[in-house]
Amino acid sequence: MTDTPARATGVSAAAPASQDAAPADHVVSPLVEITGLRKSFGAVHALQGVDLKLAPGEVTALLGDNGAGKSTLVRCLTGVHPPDAGEIRFRGEQIRFHSPDDARQLGIETVFQTLGLIEDLPVWQNLYLNHELTRGFGPFQLLDKKSMIAQSRAILSRLDVNVPNVRATVRRMSGGQRQCIAIARAANWGRTLVIMDEPTAALGVRETAAVEELIDRLREASVTVLLISHDMAQVLRVADTAYVLRRGQTAARRAVCATTGDELVGLITGAVLGDAHA
Repeated sequence: MTDTPARATGVSAAAPASQDAAPADHVVSPLVEITGLRKSFGAVHALQGVDLKLAPGEVTALLGDNGAGKSTLVRCLTGVHPPDAGEIRFRGEQIRFHSPDDARQLGIETVFQTLGLIEDLPVWQNLYLNHELTRGFGPFQLLDKKSMIAQSRAILSRLDVNVPNVRATVRRMSGGQRQCIAIARAANWGRTLVIMDEPTAALGVRETAAVEELIDRLREASVTVLLISHDMAQVLRVADTAYVLRRGQTAARRAVCATTGDELVGLITGAVLGDAHA
């Protein structure tokens, strides 16, 4: 299979070549490379040899019907479930997560459909939940509220997230604002990879557009995004590459600029056979 190359960022400048030398192709190493990943729960084989590569600074869509293995793959990638077989490489080195904290230490954060926001806390406290700043020393430390409030404004401003007041509680925010707050929190702490699970599933048209603009800004900031979505139109709008899972296996890889929504749907349902090895 030959795909049109997706956008590549973060390529280091090569040393000048001599005039007689032929120009060399620039190869961007993947941020994350998953090979032959397998995971079973008793008699249920959730993953049966998944292969996937996430290019740095790109948006990769993960597609598949319910039960295809998407959630299990994400849980293996974020340290919730240890895989039974296969390997996960991060920046070329094989890794094995023992907990979600291991993934967070590498800058991997996830935005789940439930968002994980506490409605009765203000925006700034949600942004710094479990990452609180303190001042003082030893046992005499206090929360540095002033710094967290100021930096929360900077975080949201940098990503152009429209939240009028970071002191307001999340309960007063719209669905789109809550989603953007959750994404901004993940992007602030997940500086290498942000995983989004159906980020616009329950949003209206305007709120969906705001979230998609935020995804574009993450790409511009060279943050790698793994997007789980059932919205083929959205995938075509925001993603660079799409992987399709079917029955726990990688059915296909497609450069988004070289595919269509109909082909992606066919790959998901099995009407289009896909690739033996993506």
